[in-house]
Amino acid sequence: MENLPAWLCIPFAGLLLSIAIFPLVKEEWWEKNRPIMVALWSVLFIVPFTALFGPAHAFETVLECIVNDYLTFIVLLFGLYCVAGNITMEGDLAGSPRVNIILLTIGTVLSSVIGTTGSSMLMVRPVIKMNSWRKRRSHIMVFFIFLVSNMGGCLTPIGDPPLLMGFSRGVPFFWSMHILPILIFNMILVLTIFYFIDRKNYQKDIREGLMPDIRKPGTKITLKGLHNLIFIAMIVAAVILSGVLPDMAFMQNASGEVLGIHLFGEVVLTVPAIIECVIILVAAGLSFKTTKKEIRIANHFTWGAIEEVAVLFIGIFITMQPALMILKVLGPQLGLTRPIQMFWVTGALSSFLDNTPTYLVFLTTTGAMKYAEGIMTSLGYIPYNMLLAISCGAVFMGANSYIGNAPNFMVKAISDENGIKMPSFFGYVFWAFKILVPVFLIDTLVFFIR
Repeated sequence: MENLPAWLCIPFAGLLLSIAIFPLVKEEWWEKNRPIMVALWSVLFIVPFTALFGPAHAFETVLECIVNDYLTFIVLLFGLYCVAGNITMEGDLAGSPRVNIILLTIGTVLSSVIGTTGSSMLMVRPVIKMNSWRKRRSHIMVFFIFLVSNMGGCLTPIGDPPLLMGFSRGVPFFWSMHILPILIFNMILVLTIFYFIDRKNYQKDIREGLMPDIRKPGTKITLKGLHNLIFIAMIVAAVILSGVLPDMAFMQNASGEVLGIHLFGEVVLTVPAIIECVIILVAAGLSFKTTKKEIRIANHFTWGAIEEVAVLFIGIFITMQPALMILKVLGPQLGLTRPIQMFWVTGALSSFLDNTPTYLVFLTTTGAMKYAEGIMTSLGYIPYNMLLAISCGAVFMGANSYIGNAPNFMVKAISDENGIKMPSFFGYVFWAFKILVPVFLIDTLVFFIR
């Protein structure tokens, strides 16, 4: 859609500013009226879009966004939120710089096994519990988002949706293991920075007389609800199927289109998406059916966090459509021919847009350049260094804002709900700017300058 005016992006910018500003100046009002504001900004996009392109096209655009983007996104988040909320960790291991580094490392590694969302939902409550005695702990959750909710998902297509999108277009499943040296390098840098920040805050807490509630010496840890790992495995399998099934011959009609339910225009709710959603919802239902209520009480489980994310992100998904449409048109015209360019442009846009379509735009753009060698995909040959730069930009820089990746805002909401005063939207961006941007600049010099 080459004639799409840039001013249609104003509602998206307005919604982001509302998310950033209203919690600071009118927190109670914002919490009460959040759905109204989301609806308002969505209407401010839909009405002029309808006037420009007609009601049929506007309806198709919004329906396509809700059915093929938002639906699977929120069902996955809901399923993992439910299942992870039925696993609790108890014991006398208190949050300290050393313990927190161990927890962050475990969560980061898990992210490539069960996805950044799965690992975030599984690890967030244990981290909060072990640091519940501390006064200064918001920085712990910020670094949790950096590592567990984003960087850790770079090693497999399961880890982060952009890589799953690449896998479904022919990128080998284990190709992303090439990112392992960069991940280890970044973990060393980020965890070293974290250690010194956490040690300083830990010592301040101790000096103020705060002490962990440890009645007996030792490091005994008890996990309850571990049978829910079966349901997490079900959800991971559903995600993998969603990337594999569309390419199967039995899932396609005679024209090569994926089978599904035709809703309106070109909008189709595909059979693979239905299968994914059904498996996830069944896993969530079985998790609640087979887990004692006492575990959820111990986790301080409520529906508040998932409700907040569901409301905000339907508005974000709808209002960001013009930005994604413009990006699809301009992507091939940007002249991005070097890894350093792909790393920063893909990353910068993934910080505030959905990193999955951003990744796909630049993967498609690179495939259209008709390289003679590289990784063979259904889009064409993608040079190794270009694919590395696109993948790292999309996955790593999703950590630059609360809306850069699905679990970021969820971790913030759960942290706020458990009494941790998280940075504001701009406050978090400042944290990312002072911690992550220098790390990414070092990445550029070491890995992407060639």
